Amino acid sequence: MRIIVITGMSGSGKSTAVRALEDEGYYCIDNLPIRLFKRFVDLIGKSGETFKGIVLVADIRGREFFKGYETTFHKIIGTGHTIEIYFFDALDDILIRRFSETRRRHPADDHCTVTEGIRIERDRLSGLRQIATRTIDTSEFTVHQLKEFILRIVRGEEKENPLIVEVQSFGFKYGVPLESCIVMDVRFLPNPFFVPELKGCSGLDDAVRDYVLDNVVTAQFLEHFFPLLDMMLPEYRQEGKSYVTISIGCTGGRHRSVALAEATGMYLQERWPSVRVIHRDIEKGLK
Repeated sequence: MRIIVITGMSGSGKSTAVRALEDEGYYCIDNLPIRLFKRFVDLIGKSGETFKGIVLVADIRGREFFKGYETTFHKIIGTGHTIEIYFFDALDDILIRRFSETRRRHPADDHCTVTEGIRIERDRLSGLRQIATRTIDTSEFTVHQLKEFILRIVRGEEKENPLIVEVQSFGFKYGVPLESCIVMDVRFLPNPFFVPELKGCSGLDDAVRDYVLDNVVTAQFLEHFFPLLDMMLPEYRQEGKSYVTISIGCTGGRHRSVALAEATGMYLQERWPSVRVIHRDIEKGLK
């Protein structure tokens, strides 16, 4: 039976990964005491239930876990099972920001600050990190990106092409997406917003798409932009990057950026198997 142990830093995305694996058909259980690990695995094996595998979440919340995980893992492996250990991590400033957004206290200690808690947690988890099958840095992942990345790992698809590309449109008036790797400003193109019959439409409508893409300046832009992406994306993959977000922005994120994000996504889908197009501000851009 395939057994995945999810561990790592608090705030690094472990819960997101667990939800993705549960939807994928894995039996997931969080914060199970270490003394029950093997017993639980044995019970699932004898139950006759059909699962793709078991996911066990173990982290700093289970204080006793650190006293016996190596022995327990060896016992489970000795019964013929395989164990994969996924260690989730992120940059300290990212973890601090995530805690500030949720207003949760750090589980390392009731009386410590978030910064102190991260330091304590890194120290206590250092042994697990060393024996981890895979370390996953979630600093640049959105929730969706992390889910997709985890599923590609468990399905074995990341070996085929480890680079996942997301193309998103956005409006500069609502801020540049923080997860962006490449940002392209297309506000230099003629704006359909000022064409009365196009104002209420979006870049998903044929009339707006034709207005934007049939423009001579747009054609000249794409003649440079697409080859630039052809050069950059393989280099990102060569450097070990797993996820690249290309953000294309106009003023409101409804017309020009949407049409160009769609065109870019279509172009890249012919070259990369994992391309997703989203429109962050398409509904806002009309306001």
